[in-house]
Amino acid sequence: MLKLTVNGVPHDVDADPEMPLLWAIRDRLNMTGTKYGCGIAQCGACTVHMDGQPVRSCQTRIGDVGEAKITTIEGVSGKVAEAVQGAWRNLDVVQCGYCQSGQIMSAIGLLTDNPKPSDADIDGAMEGNICRCGTYQRIRAAIHEAARTLG
Repeated sequence: MLKLTVNGVPHDVDADPEMPLLWAIRDRLNMTGTKYGCGIAQCGACTVHMDGQPVRSCQTRIGDVGEAKITTIEGVSGKVAEAVQGAWRNLDVVQCGYCQSGQIMSAIGLLTDNPKPSDADIDGAMEGNICRCGTYQRIRAAIHEAARTLG
């Protein structure tokens, strides 16, 4: 039995320590906002925060989580999260929406660490987050809008 703290709630998870965190979140804890995209940490759809830092949950084994606090899209809160989510809505970033939880988690991580990012900062932080609909310009604009809201 492994212990995971997800969105501030401790959970006992009966699973192999080799299980990807993604499957523990989705299949064992029934939180389906974190998406499966590629399984090799290249698309970003599975991004969650581990102790506040964005990580790809498809390649993070639950046995490696230890005491770290996991936050999923269902559990984000606070000023930065509200600014990002508001900007996403204001600029109609979402098309199909599949990648958006990972995009938002990465954007929150960026703005938490760098509240005034340049385009290059945004590109670097969002690299590896694939949007099949190609809304990259709106994503960048929403991050800038969220930064202005925070500033």
